[in-house]
Amino acid sequence: MTVSATVSATASAHPLRFVGFVGNHNASEIIPRQGPVVDRDYIETVAKAHELGGFDAVLQAFHSDAPDSLQVSQHITGVTDRLGVLIAHRPGFQAPTILARQFATLDQLSRGRVAINVITGAERSELARDGNSVDDKDDRYARTSEFLDIVRAEWTSETPFDYAGKYYRVEQAFSQVKPYNASGIPVWIAGASQAAIDVAGRHADTFALWGETHEQVRELLGRVRAAVAKAGRPQPAFSLSLRPILADTEEAAWAKADAIHQKAKALLDKTGFRRGDLPSNEGARRLIAIADAAADKGHRHDKRLWTAIAGLTGAKGNSTSLVGTPDQVADALLDYYDLGITTFLIRGFDPLPDAISYGRELLPRVRRLVAERRPAQAAAAE
Repeated sequence: MTVSATVSATASAHPLRFVGFVGNHNASEIIPRQGPVVDRDYIETVAKAHELGGFDAVLQAFHSDAPDSLQVSQHITGVTDRLGVLIAHRPGFQAPTILARQFATLDQLSRGRVAINVITGAERSELARDGNSVDDKDDRYARTSEFLDIVRAEWTSETPFDYAGKYYRVEQAFSQVKPYNASGIPVWIAGASQAAIDVAGRHADTFALWGETHEQVRELLGRVRAAVAKAGRPQPAFSLSLRPILADTEEAAWAKADAIHQKAKALLDKTGFRRGDLPSNEGARRLIAIADAAADKGHRHDKRLWTAIAGLTGAKGNSTSLVGTPDQVADALLDYYDLGITTFLIRGFDPLPDAISYGRELLPRVRRLVAERRPAQAAAAE
């Protein structure tokens, strides 16, 4: 079996999935916040648009000054029928036993629609707002690993258990409530540092990457696969985060990208934002590096990866795009699929209209292309 066939076989072992994003109010890099901080009508409308558009799940983000992602996710599952929720959570500020029961309870109420996105890396100021007591990044990842040890034990143990680690100790811990499905609640982990990859090797059901170049994605997936194999676990699914920019023609799509860049810059100028020192987050540093390296050629990489917003904002979260017609962007997503990506976490700069557009124009094209690829992948793996 060739290396490419091995990658294709790994990809085909996981279903193709699309994850969108539901914010707590209408806002983005080009839209100043509109409405209340918790805009119930907006949350419901965007969640239903994702469900009708064929998305599998939506992400609820975590920030130290934002509404509680678990409670908003509970509301999302209450106003939809099948849409999953990927709930971001930052270990270190809540007891793992309590968190495990909260997630398992919502998983039962939603009939298995919950996943957890474990966020360890962040800027020091963001962590300090919630009273972080562990400054060293490697130590924080070690704390995350202990946290997940206990969370998984709460979800799976049929008898009371003890745990004695550096950061957590529990005695005779036990939860009556378990996840809805026997397979449990999926755990997502991201990060590009070796500490993050080591934790992913032990715990990740899905490993999430920012929208990087083909070369970067290939390198990072190789490191994660090696860590998972070392831990003796099944290979995880891999997710890629992107901001697709679609138009009827390629020229119109690049003009739309340029307009987004100008709007984002104007909004940042109003706030007095200036990109400062490189962030401590390794993933953000990687995005900034490729953005700055291609600044003189329009921030373009590979076929149609566009990194101008990452360079402008200091790579604050998901900030790179694929630009083109729906057919061109679908084809570009298939290039990542061939590298082993089976989940695409996508959101737009105009959140609601873009979610509707993705559901109508992009998701069906990618699903059709993948369905056409899989028989060939199965033959190559034999």
